[in-house]
Amino acid sequence: MLTRRNFVKRLLLSMGLISTGVAGSLPFLRRFAVQAETVLPATPSIFIEETSNEPLAAFFLLSDLHITVDATSMSDKLHLALQDITNWNRKLDGIILGGDLTDFGRLNDYLLLKKILNQYELPQIYGNMGNHDYYDIWLTDDGGFSTETVPNGKTDAMSRQRFQNFLAYGDLPYIDAWINDVHLIMVSQDAYVEERPEVGEGAWYSDEQLKWLQEIMKAHGDGKPSLVFIHQPLPSPGSDGRSHQLIRANEFREILKPYKNVFVLSGHTHRSFGTENHYNEENSFHWFNNASVGRTRSLVPGLTSESAQGMYIEVYAHQVVIRGREFTNRTWIDNATWMVPLLK
Repeated sequence: MLTRRNFVKRLLLSMGLISTGVAGSLPFLRRFAVQAETVLPATPSIFIEETSNEPLAAFFLLSDLHITVDATSMSDKLHLALQDITNWNRKLDGIILGGDLTDFGRLNDYLLLKKILNQYELPQIYGNMGNHDYYDIWLTDDGGFSTETVPNGKTDAMSRQRFQNFLAYGDLPYIDAWINDVHLIMVSQDAYVEERPEVGEGAWYSDEQLKWLQEIMKAHGDGKPSLVFIHQPLPSPGSDGRSHQLIRANEFREILKPYKNVFVLSGHTHRSFGTENHYNEENSFHWFNNASVGRTRSLVPGLTSESAQGMYIEVYAHQVVIRGREFTNRTWIDNATWMVPLLK
């Protein structure tokens, strides 16, 4: 049976990220794994004049909470975010939990997350699944990591059902909702390595989910804005993804290509708003990569970040405003403001 440290080491070895015999510290390994994921190319932010009108809808996107009963630091950071949100001076129409709600996808992790959320008066909560929400298959009954005995009597279907029960989604881990002519689309990874070993840490979307996405996007022929929430980032244009990326990326892009005013919002990379670019304009849609509430990575290599960051989204009739938020001190992040005009 592997310890958690050795599991991470073996995982990175299988990905070619470290060489045999070079382990380093666990915080370094975690930071290195995150940095090895897709890095979005630097692109200029779009700024237009701010509006004083009320938005059609406003949301917070909280990605990568990584709530676990095994550590309190992620719970503490989520409390900071929720305290900030509940003191908000403008109406909020929803909170989106952008994948990796939990660190291991266990029932007691979801129960802890529910307990935290229930301490606050919050708007409607939506969410999608991340790879960590499937991680229960790596754990034995005593909580140890074991790749030799995976799936340790568990299934991917069990993980999906726990997620669906948590958000009261019914039979599927993906849904859509309309709020004041703003379309929220929660696309979820609907298979992991117990069912499809080849996906690794990538996001696999089934034929059924892609057909569903294609069908609901038909409502956007008139240009109404749509917000599509994914977890893993996209690979370079023209290519399908691999581990730690959206795998069927070419099909995903083709579904969204006919429509204007589409915003895709991802997480997974834990990238800090402090110095890293989060806006990618290489696709037919606007793609924004969120930071992490639980594990925004440090700007100083080798150190653990104390930051807890998320994204605030306002949709107006003529533009979408997206801003990075630092929850630890309740401030806006200077270089993380984008105002994107909507096409008519």
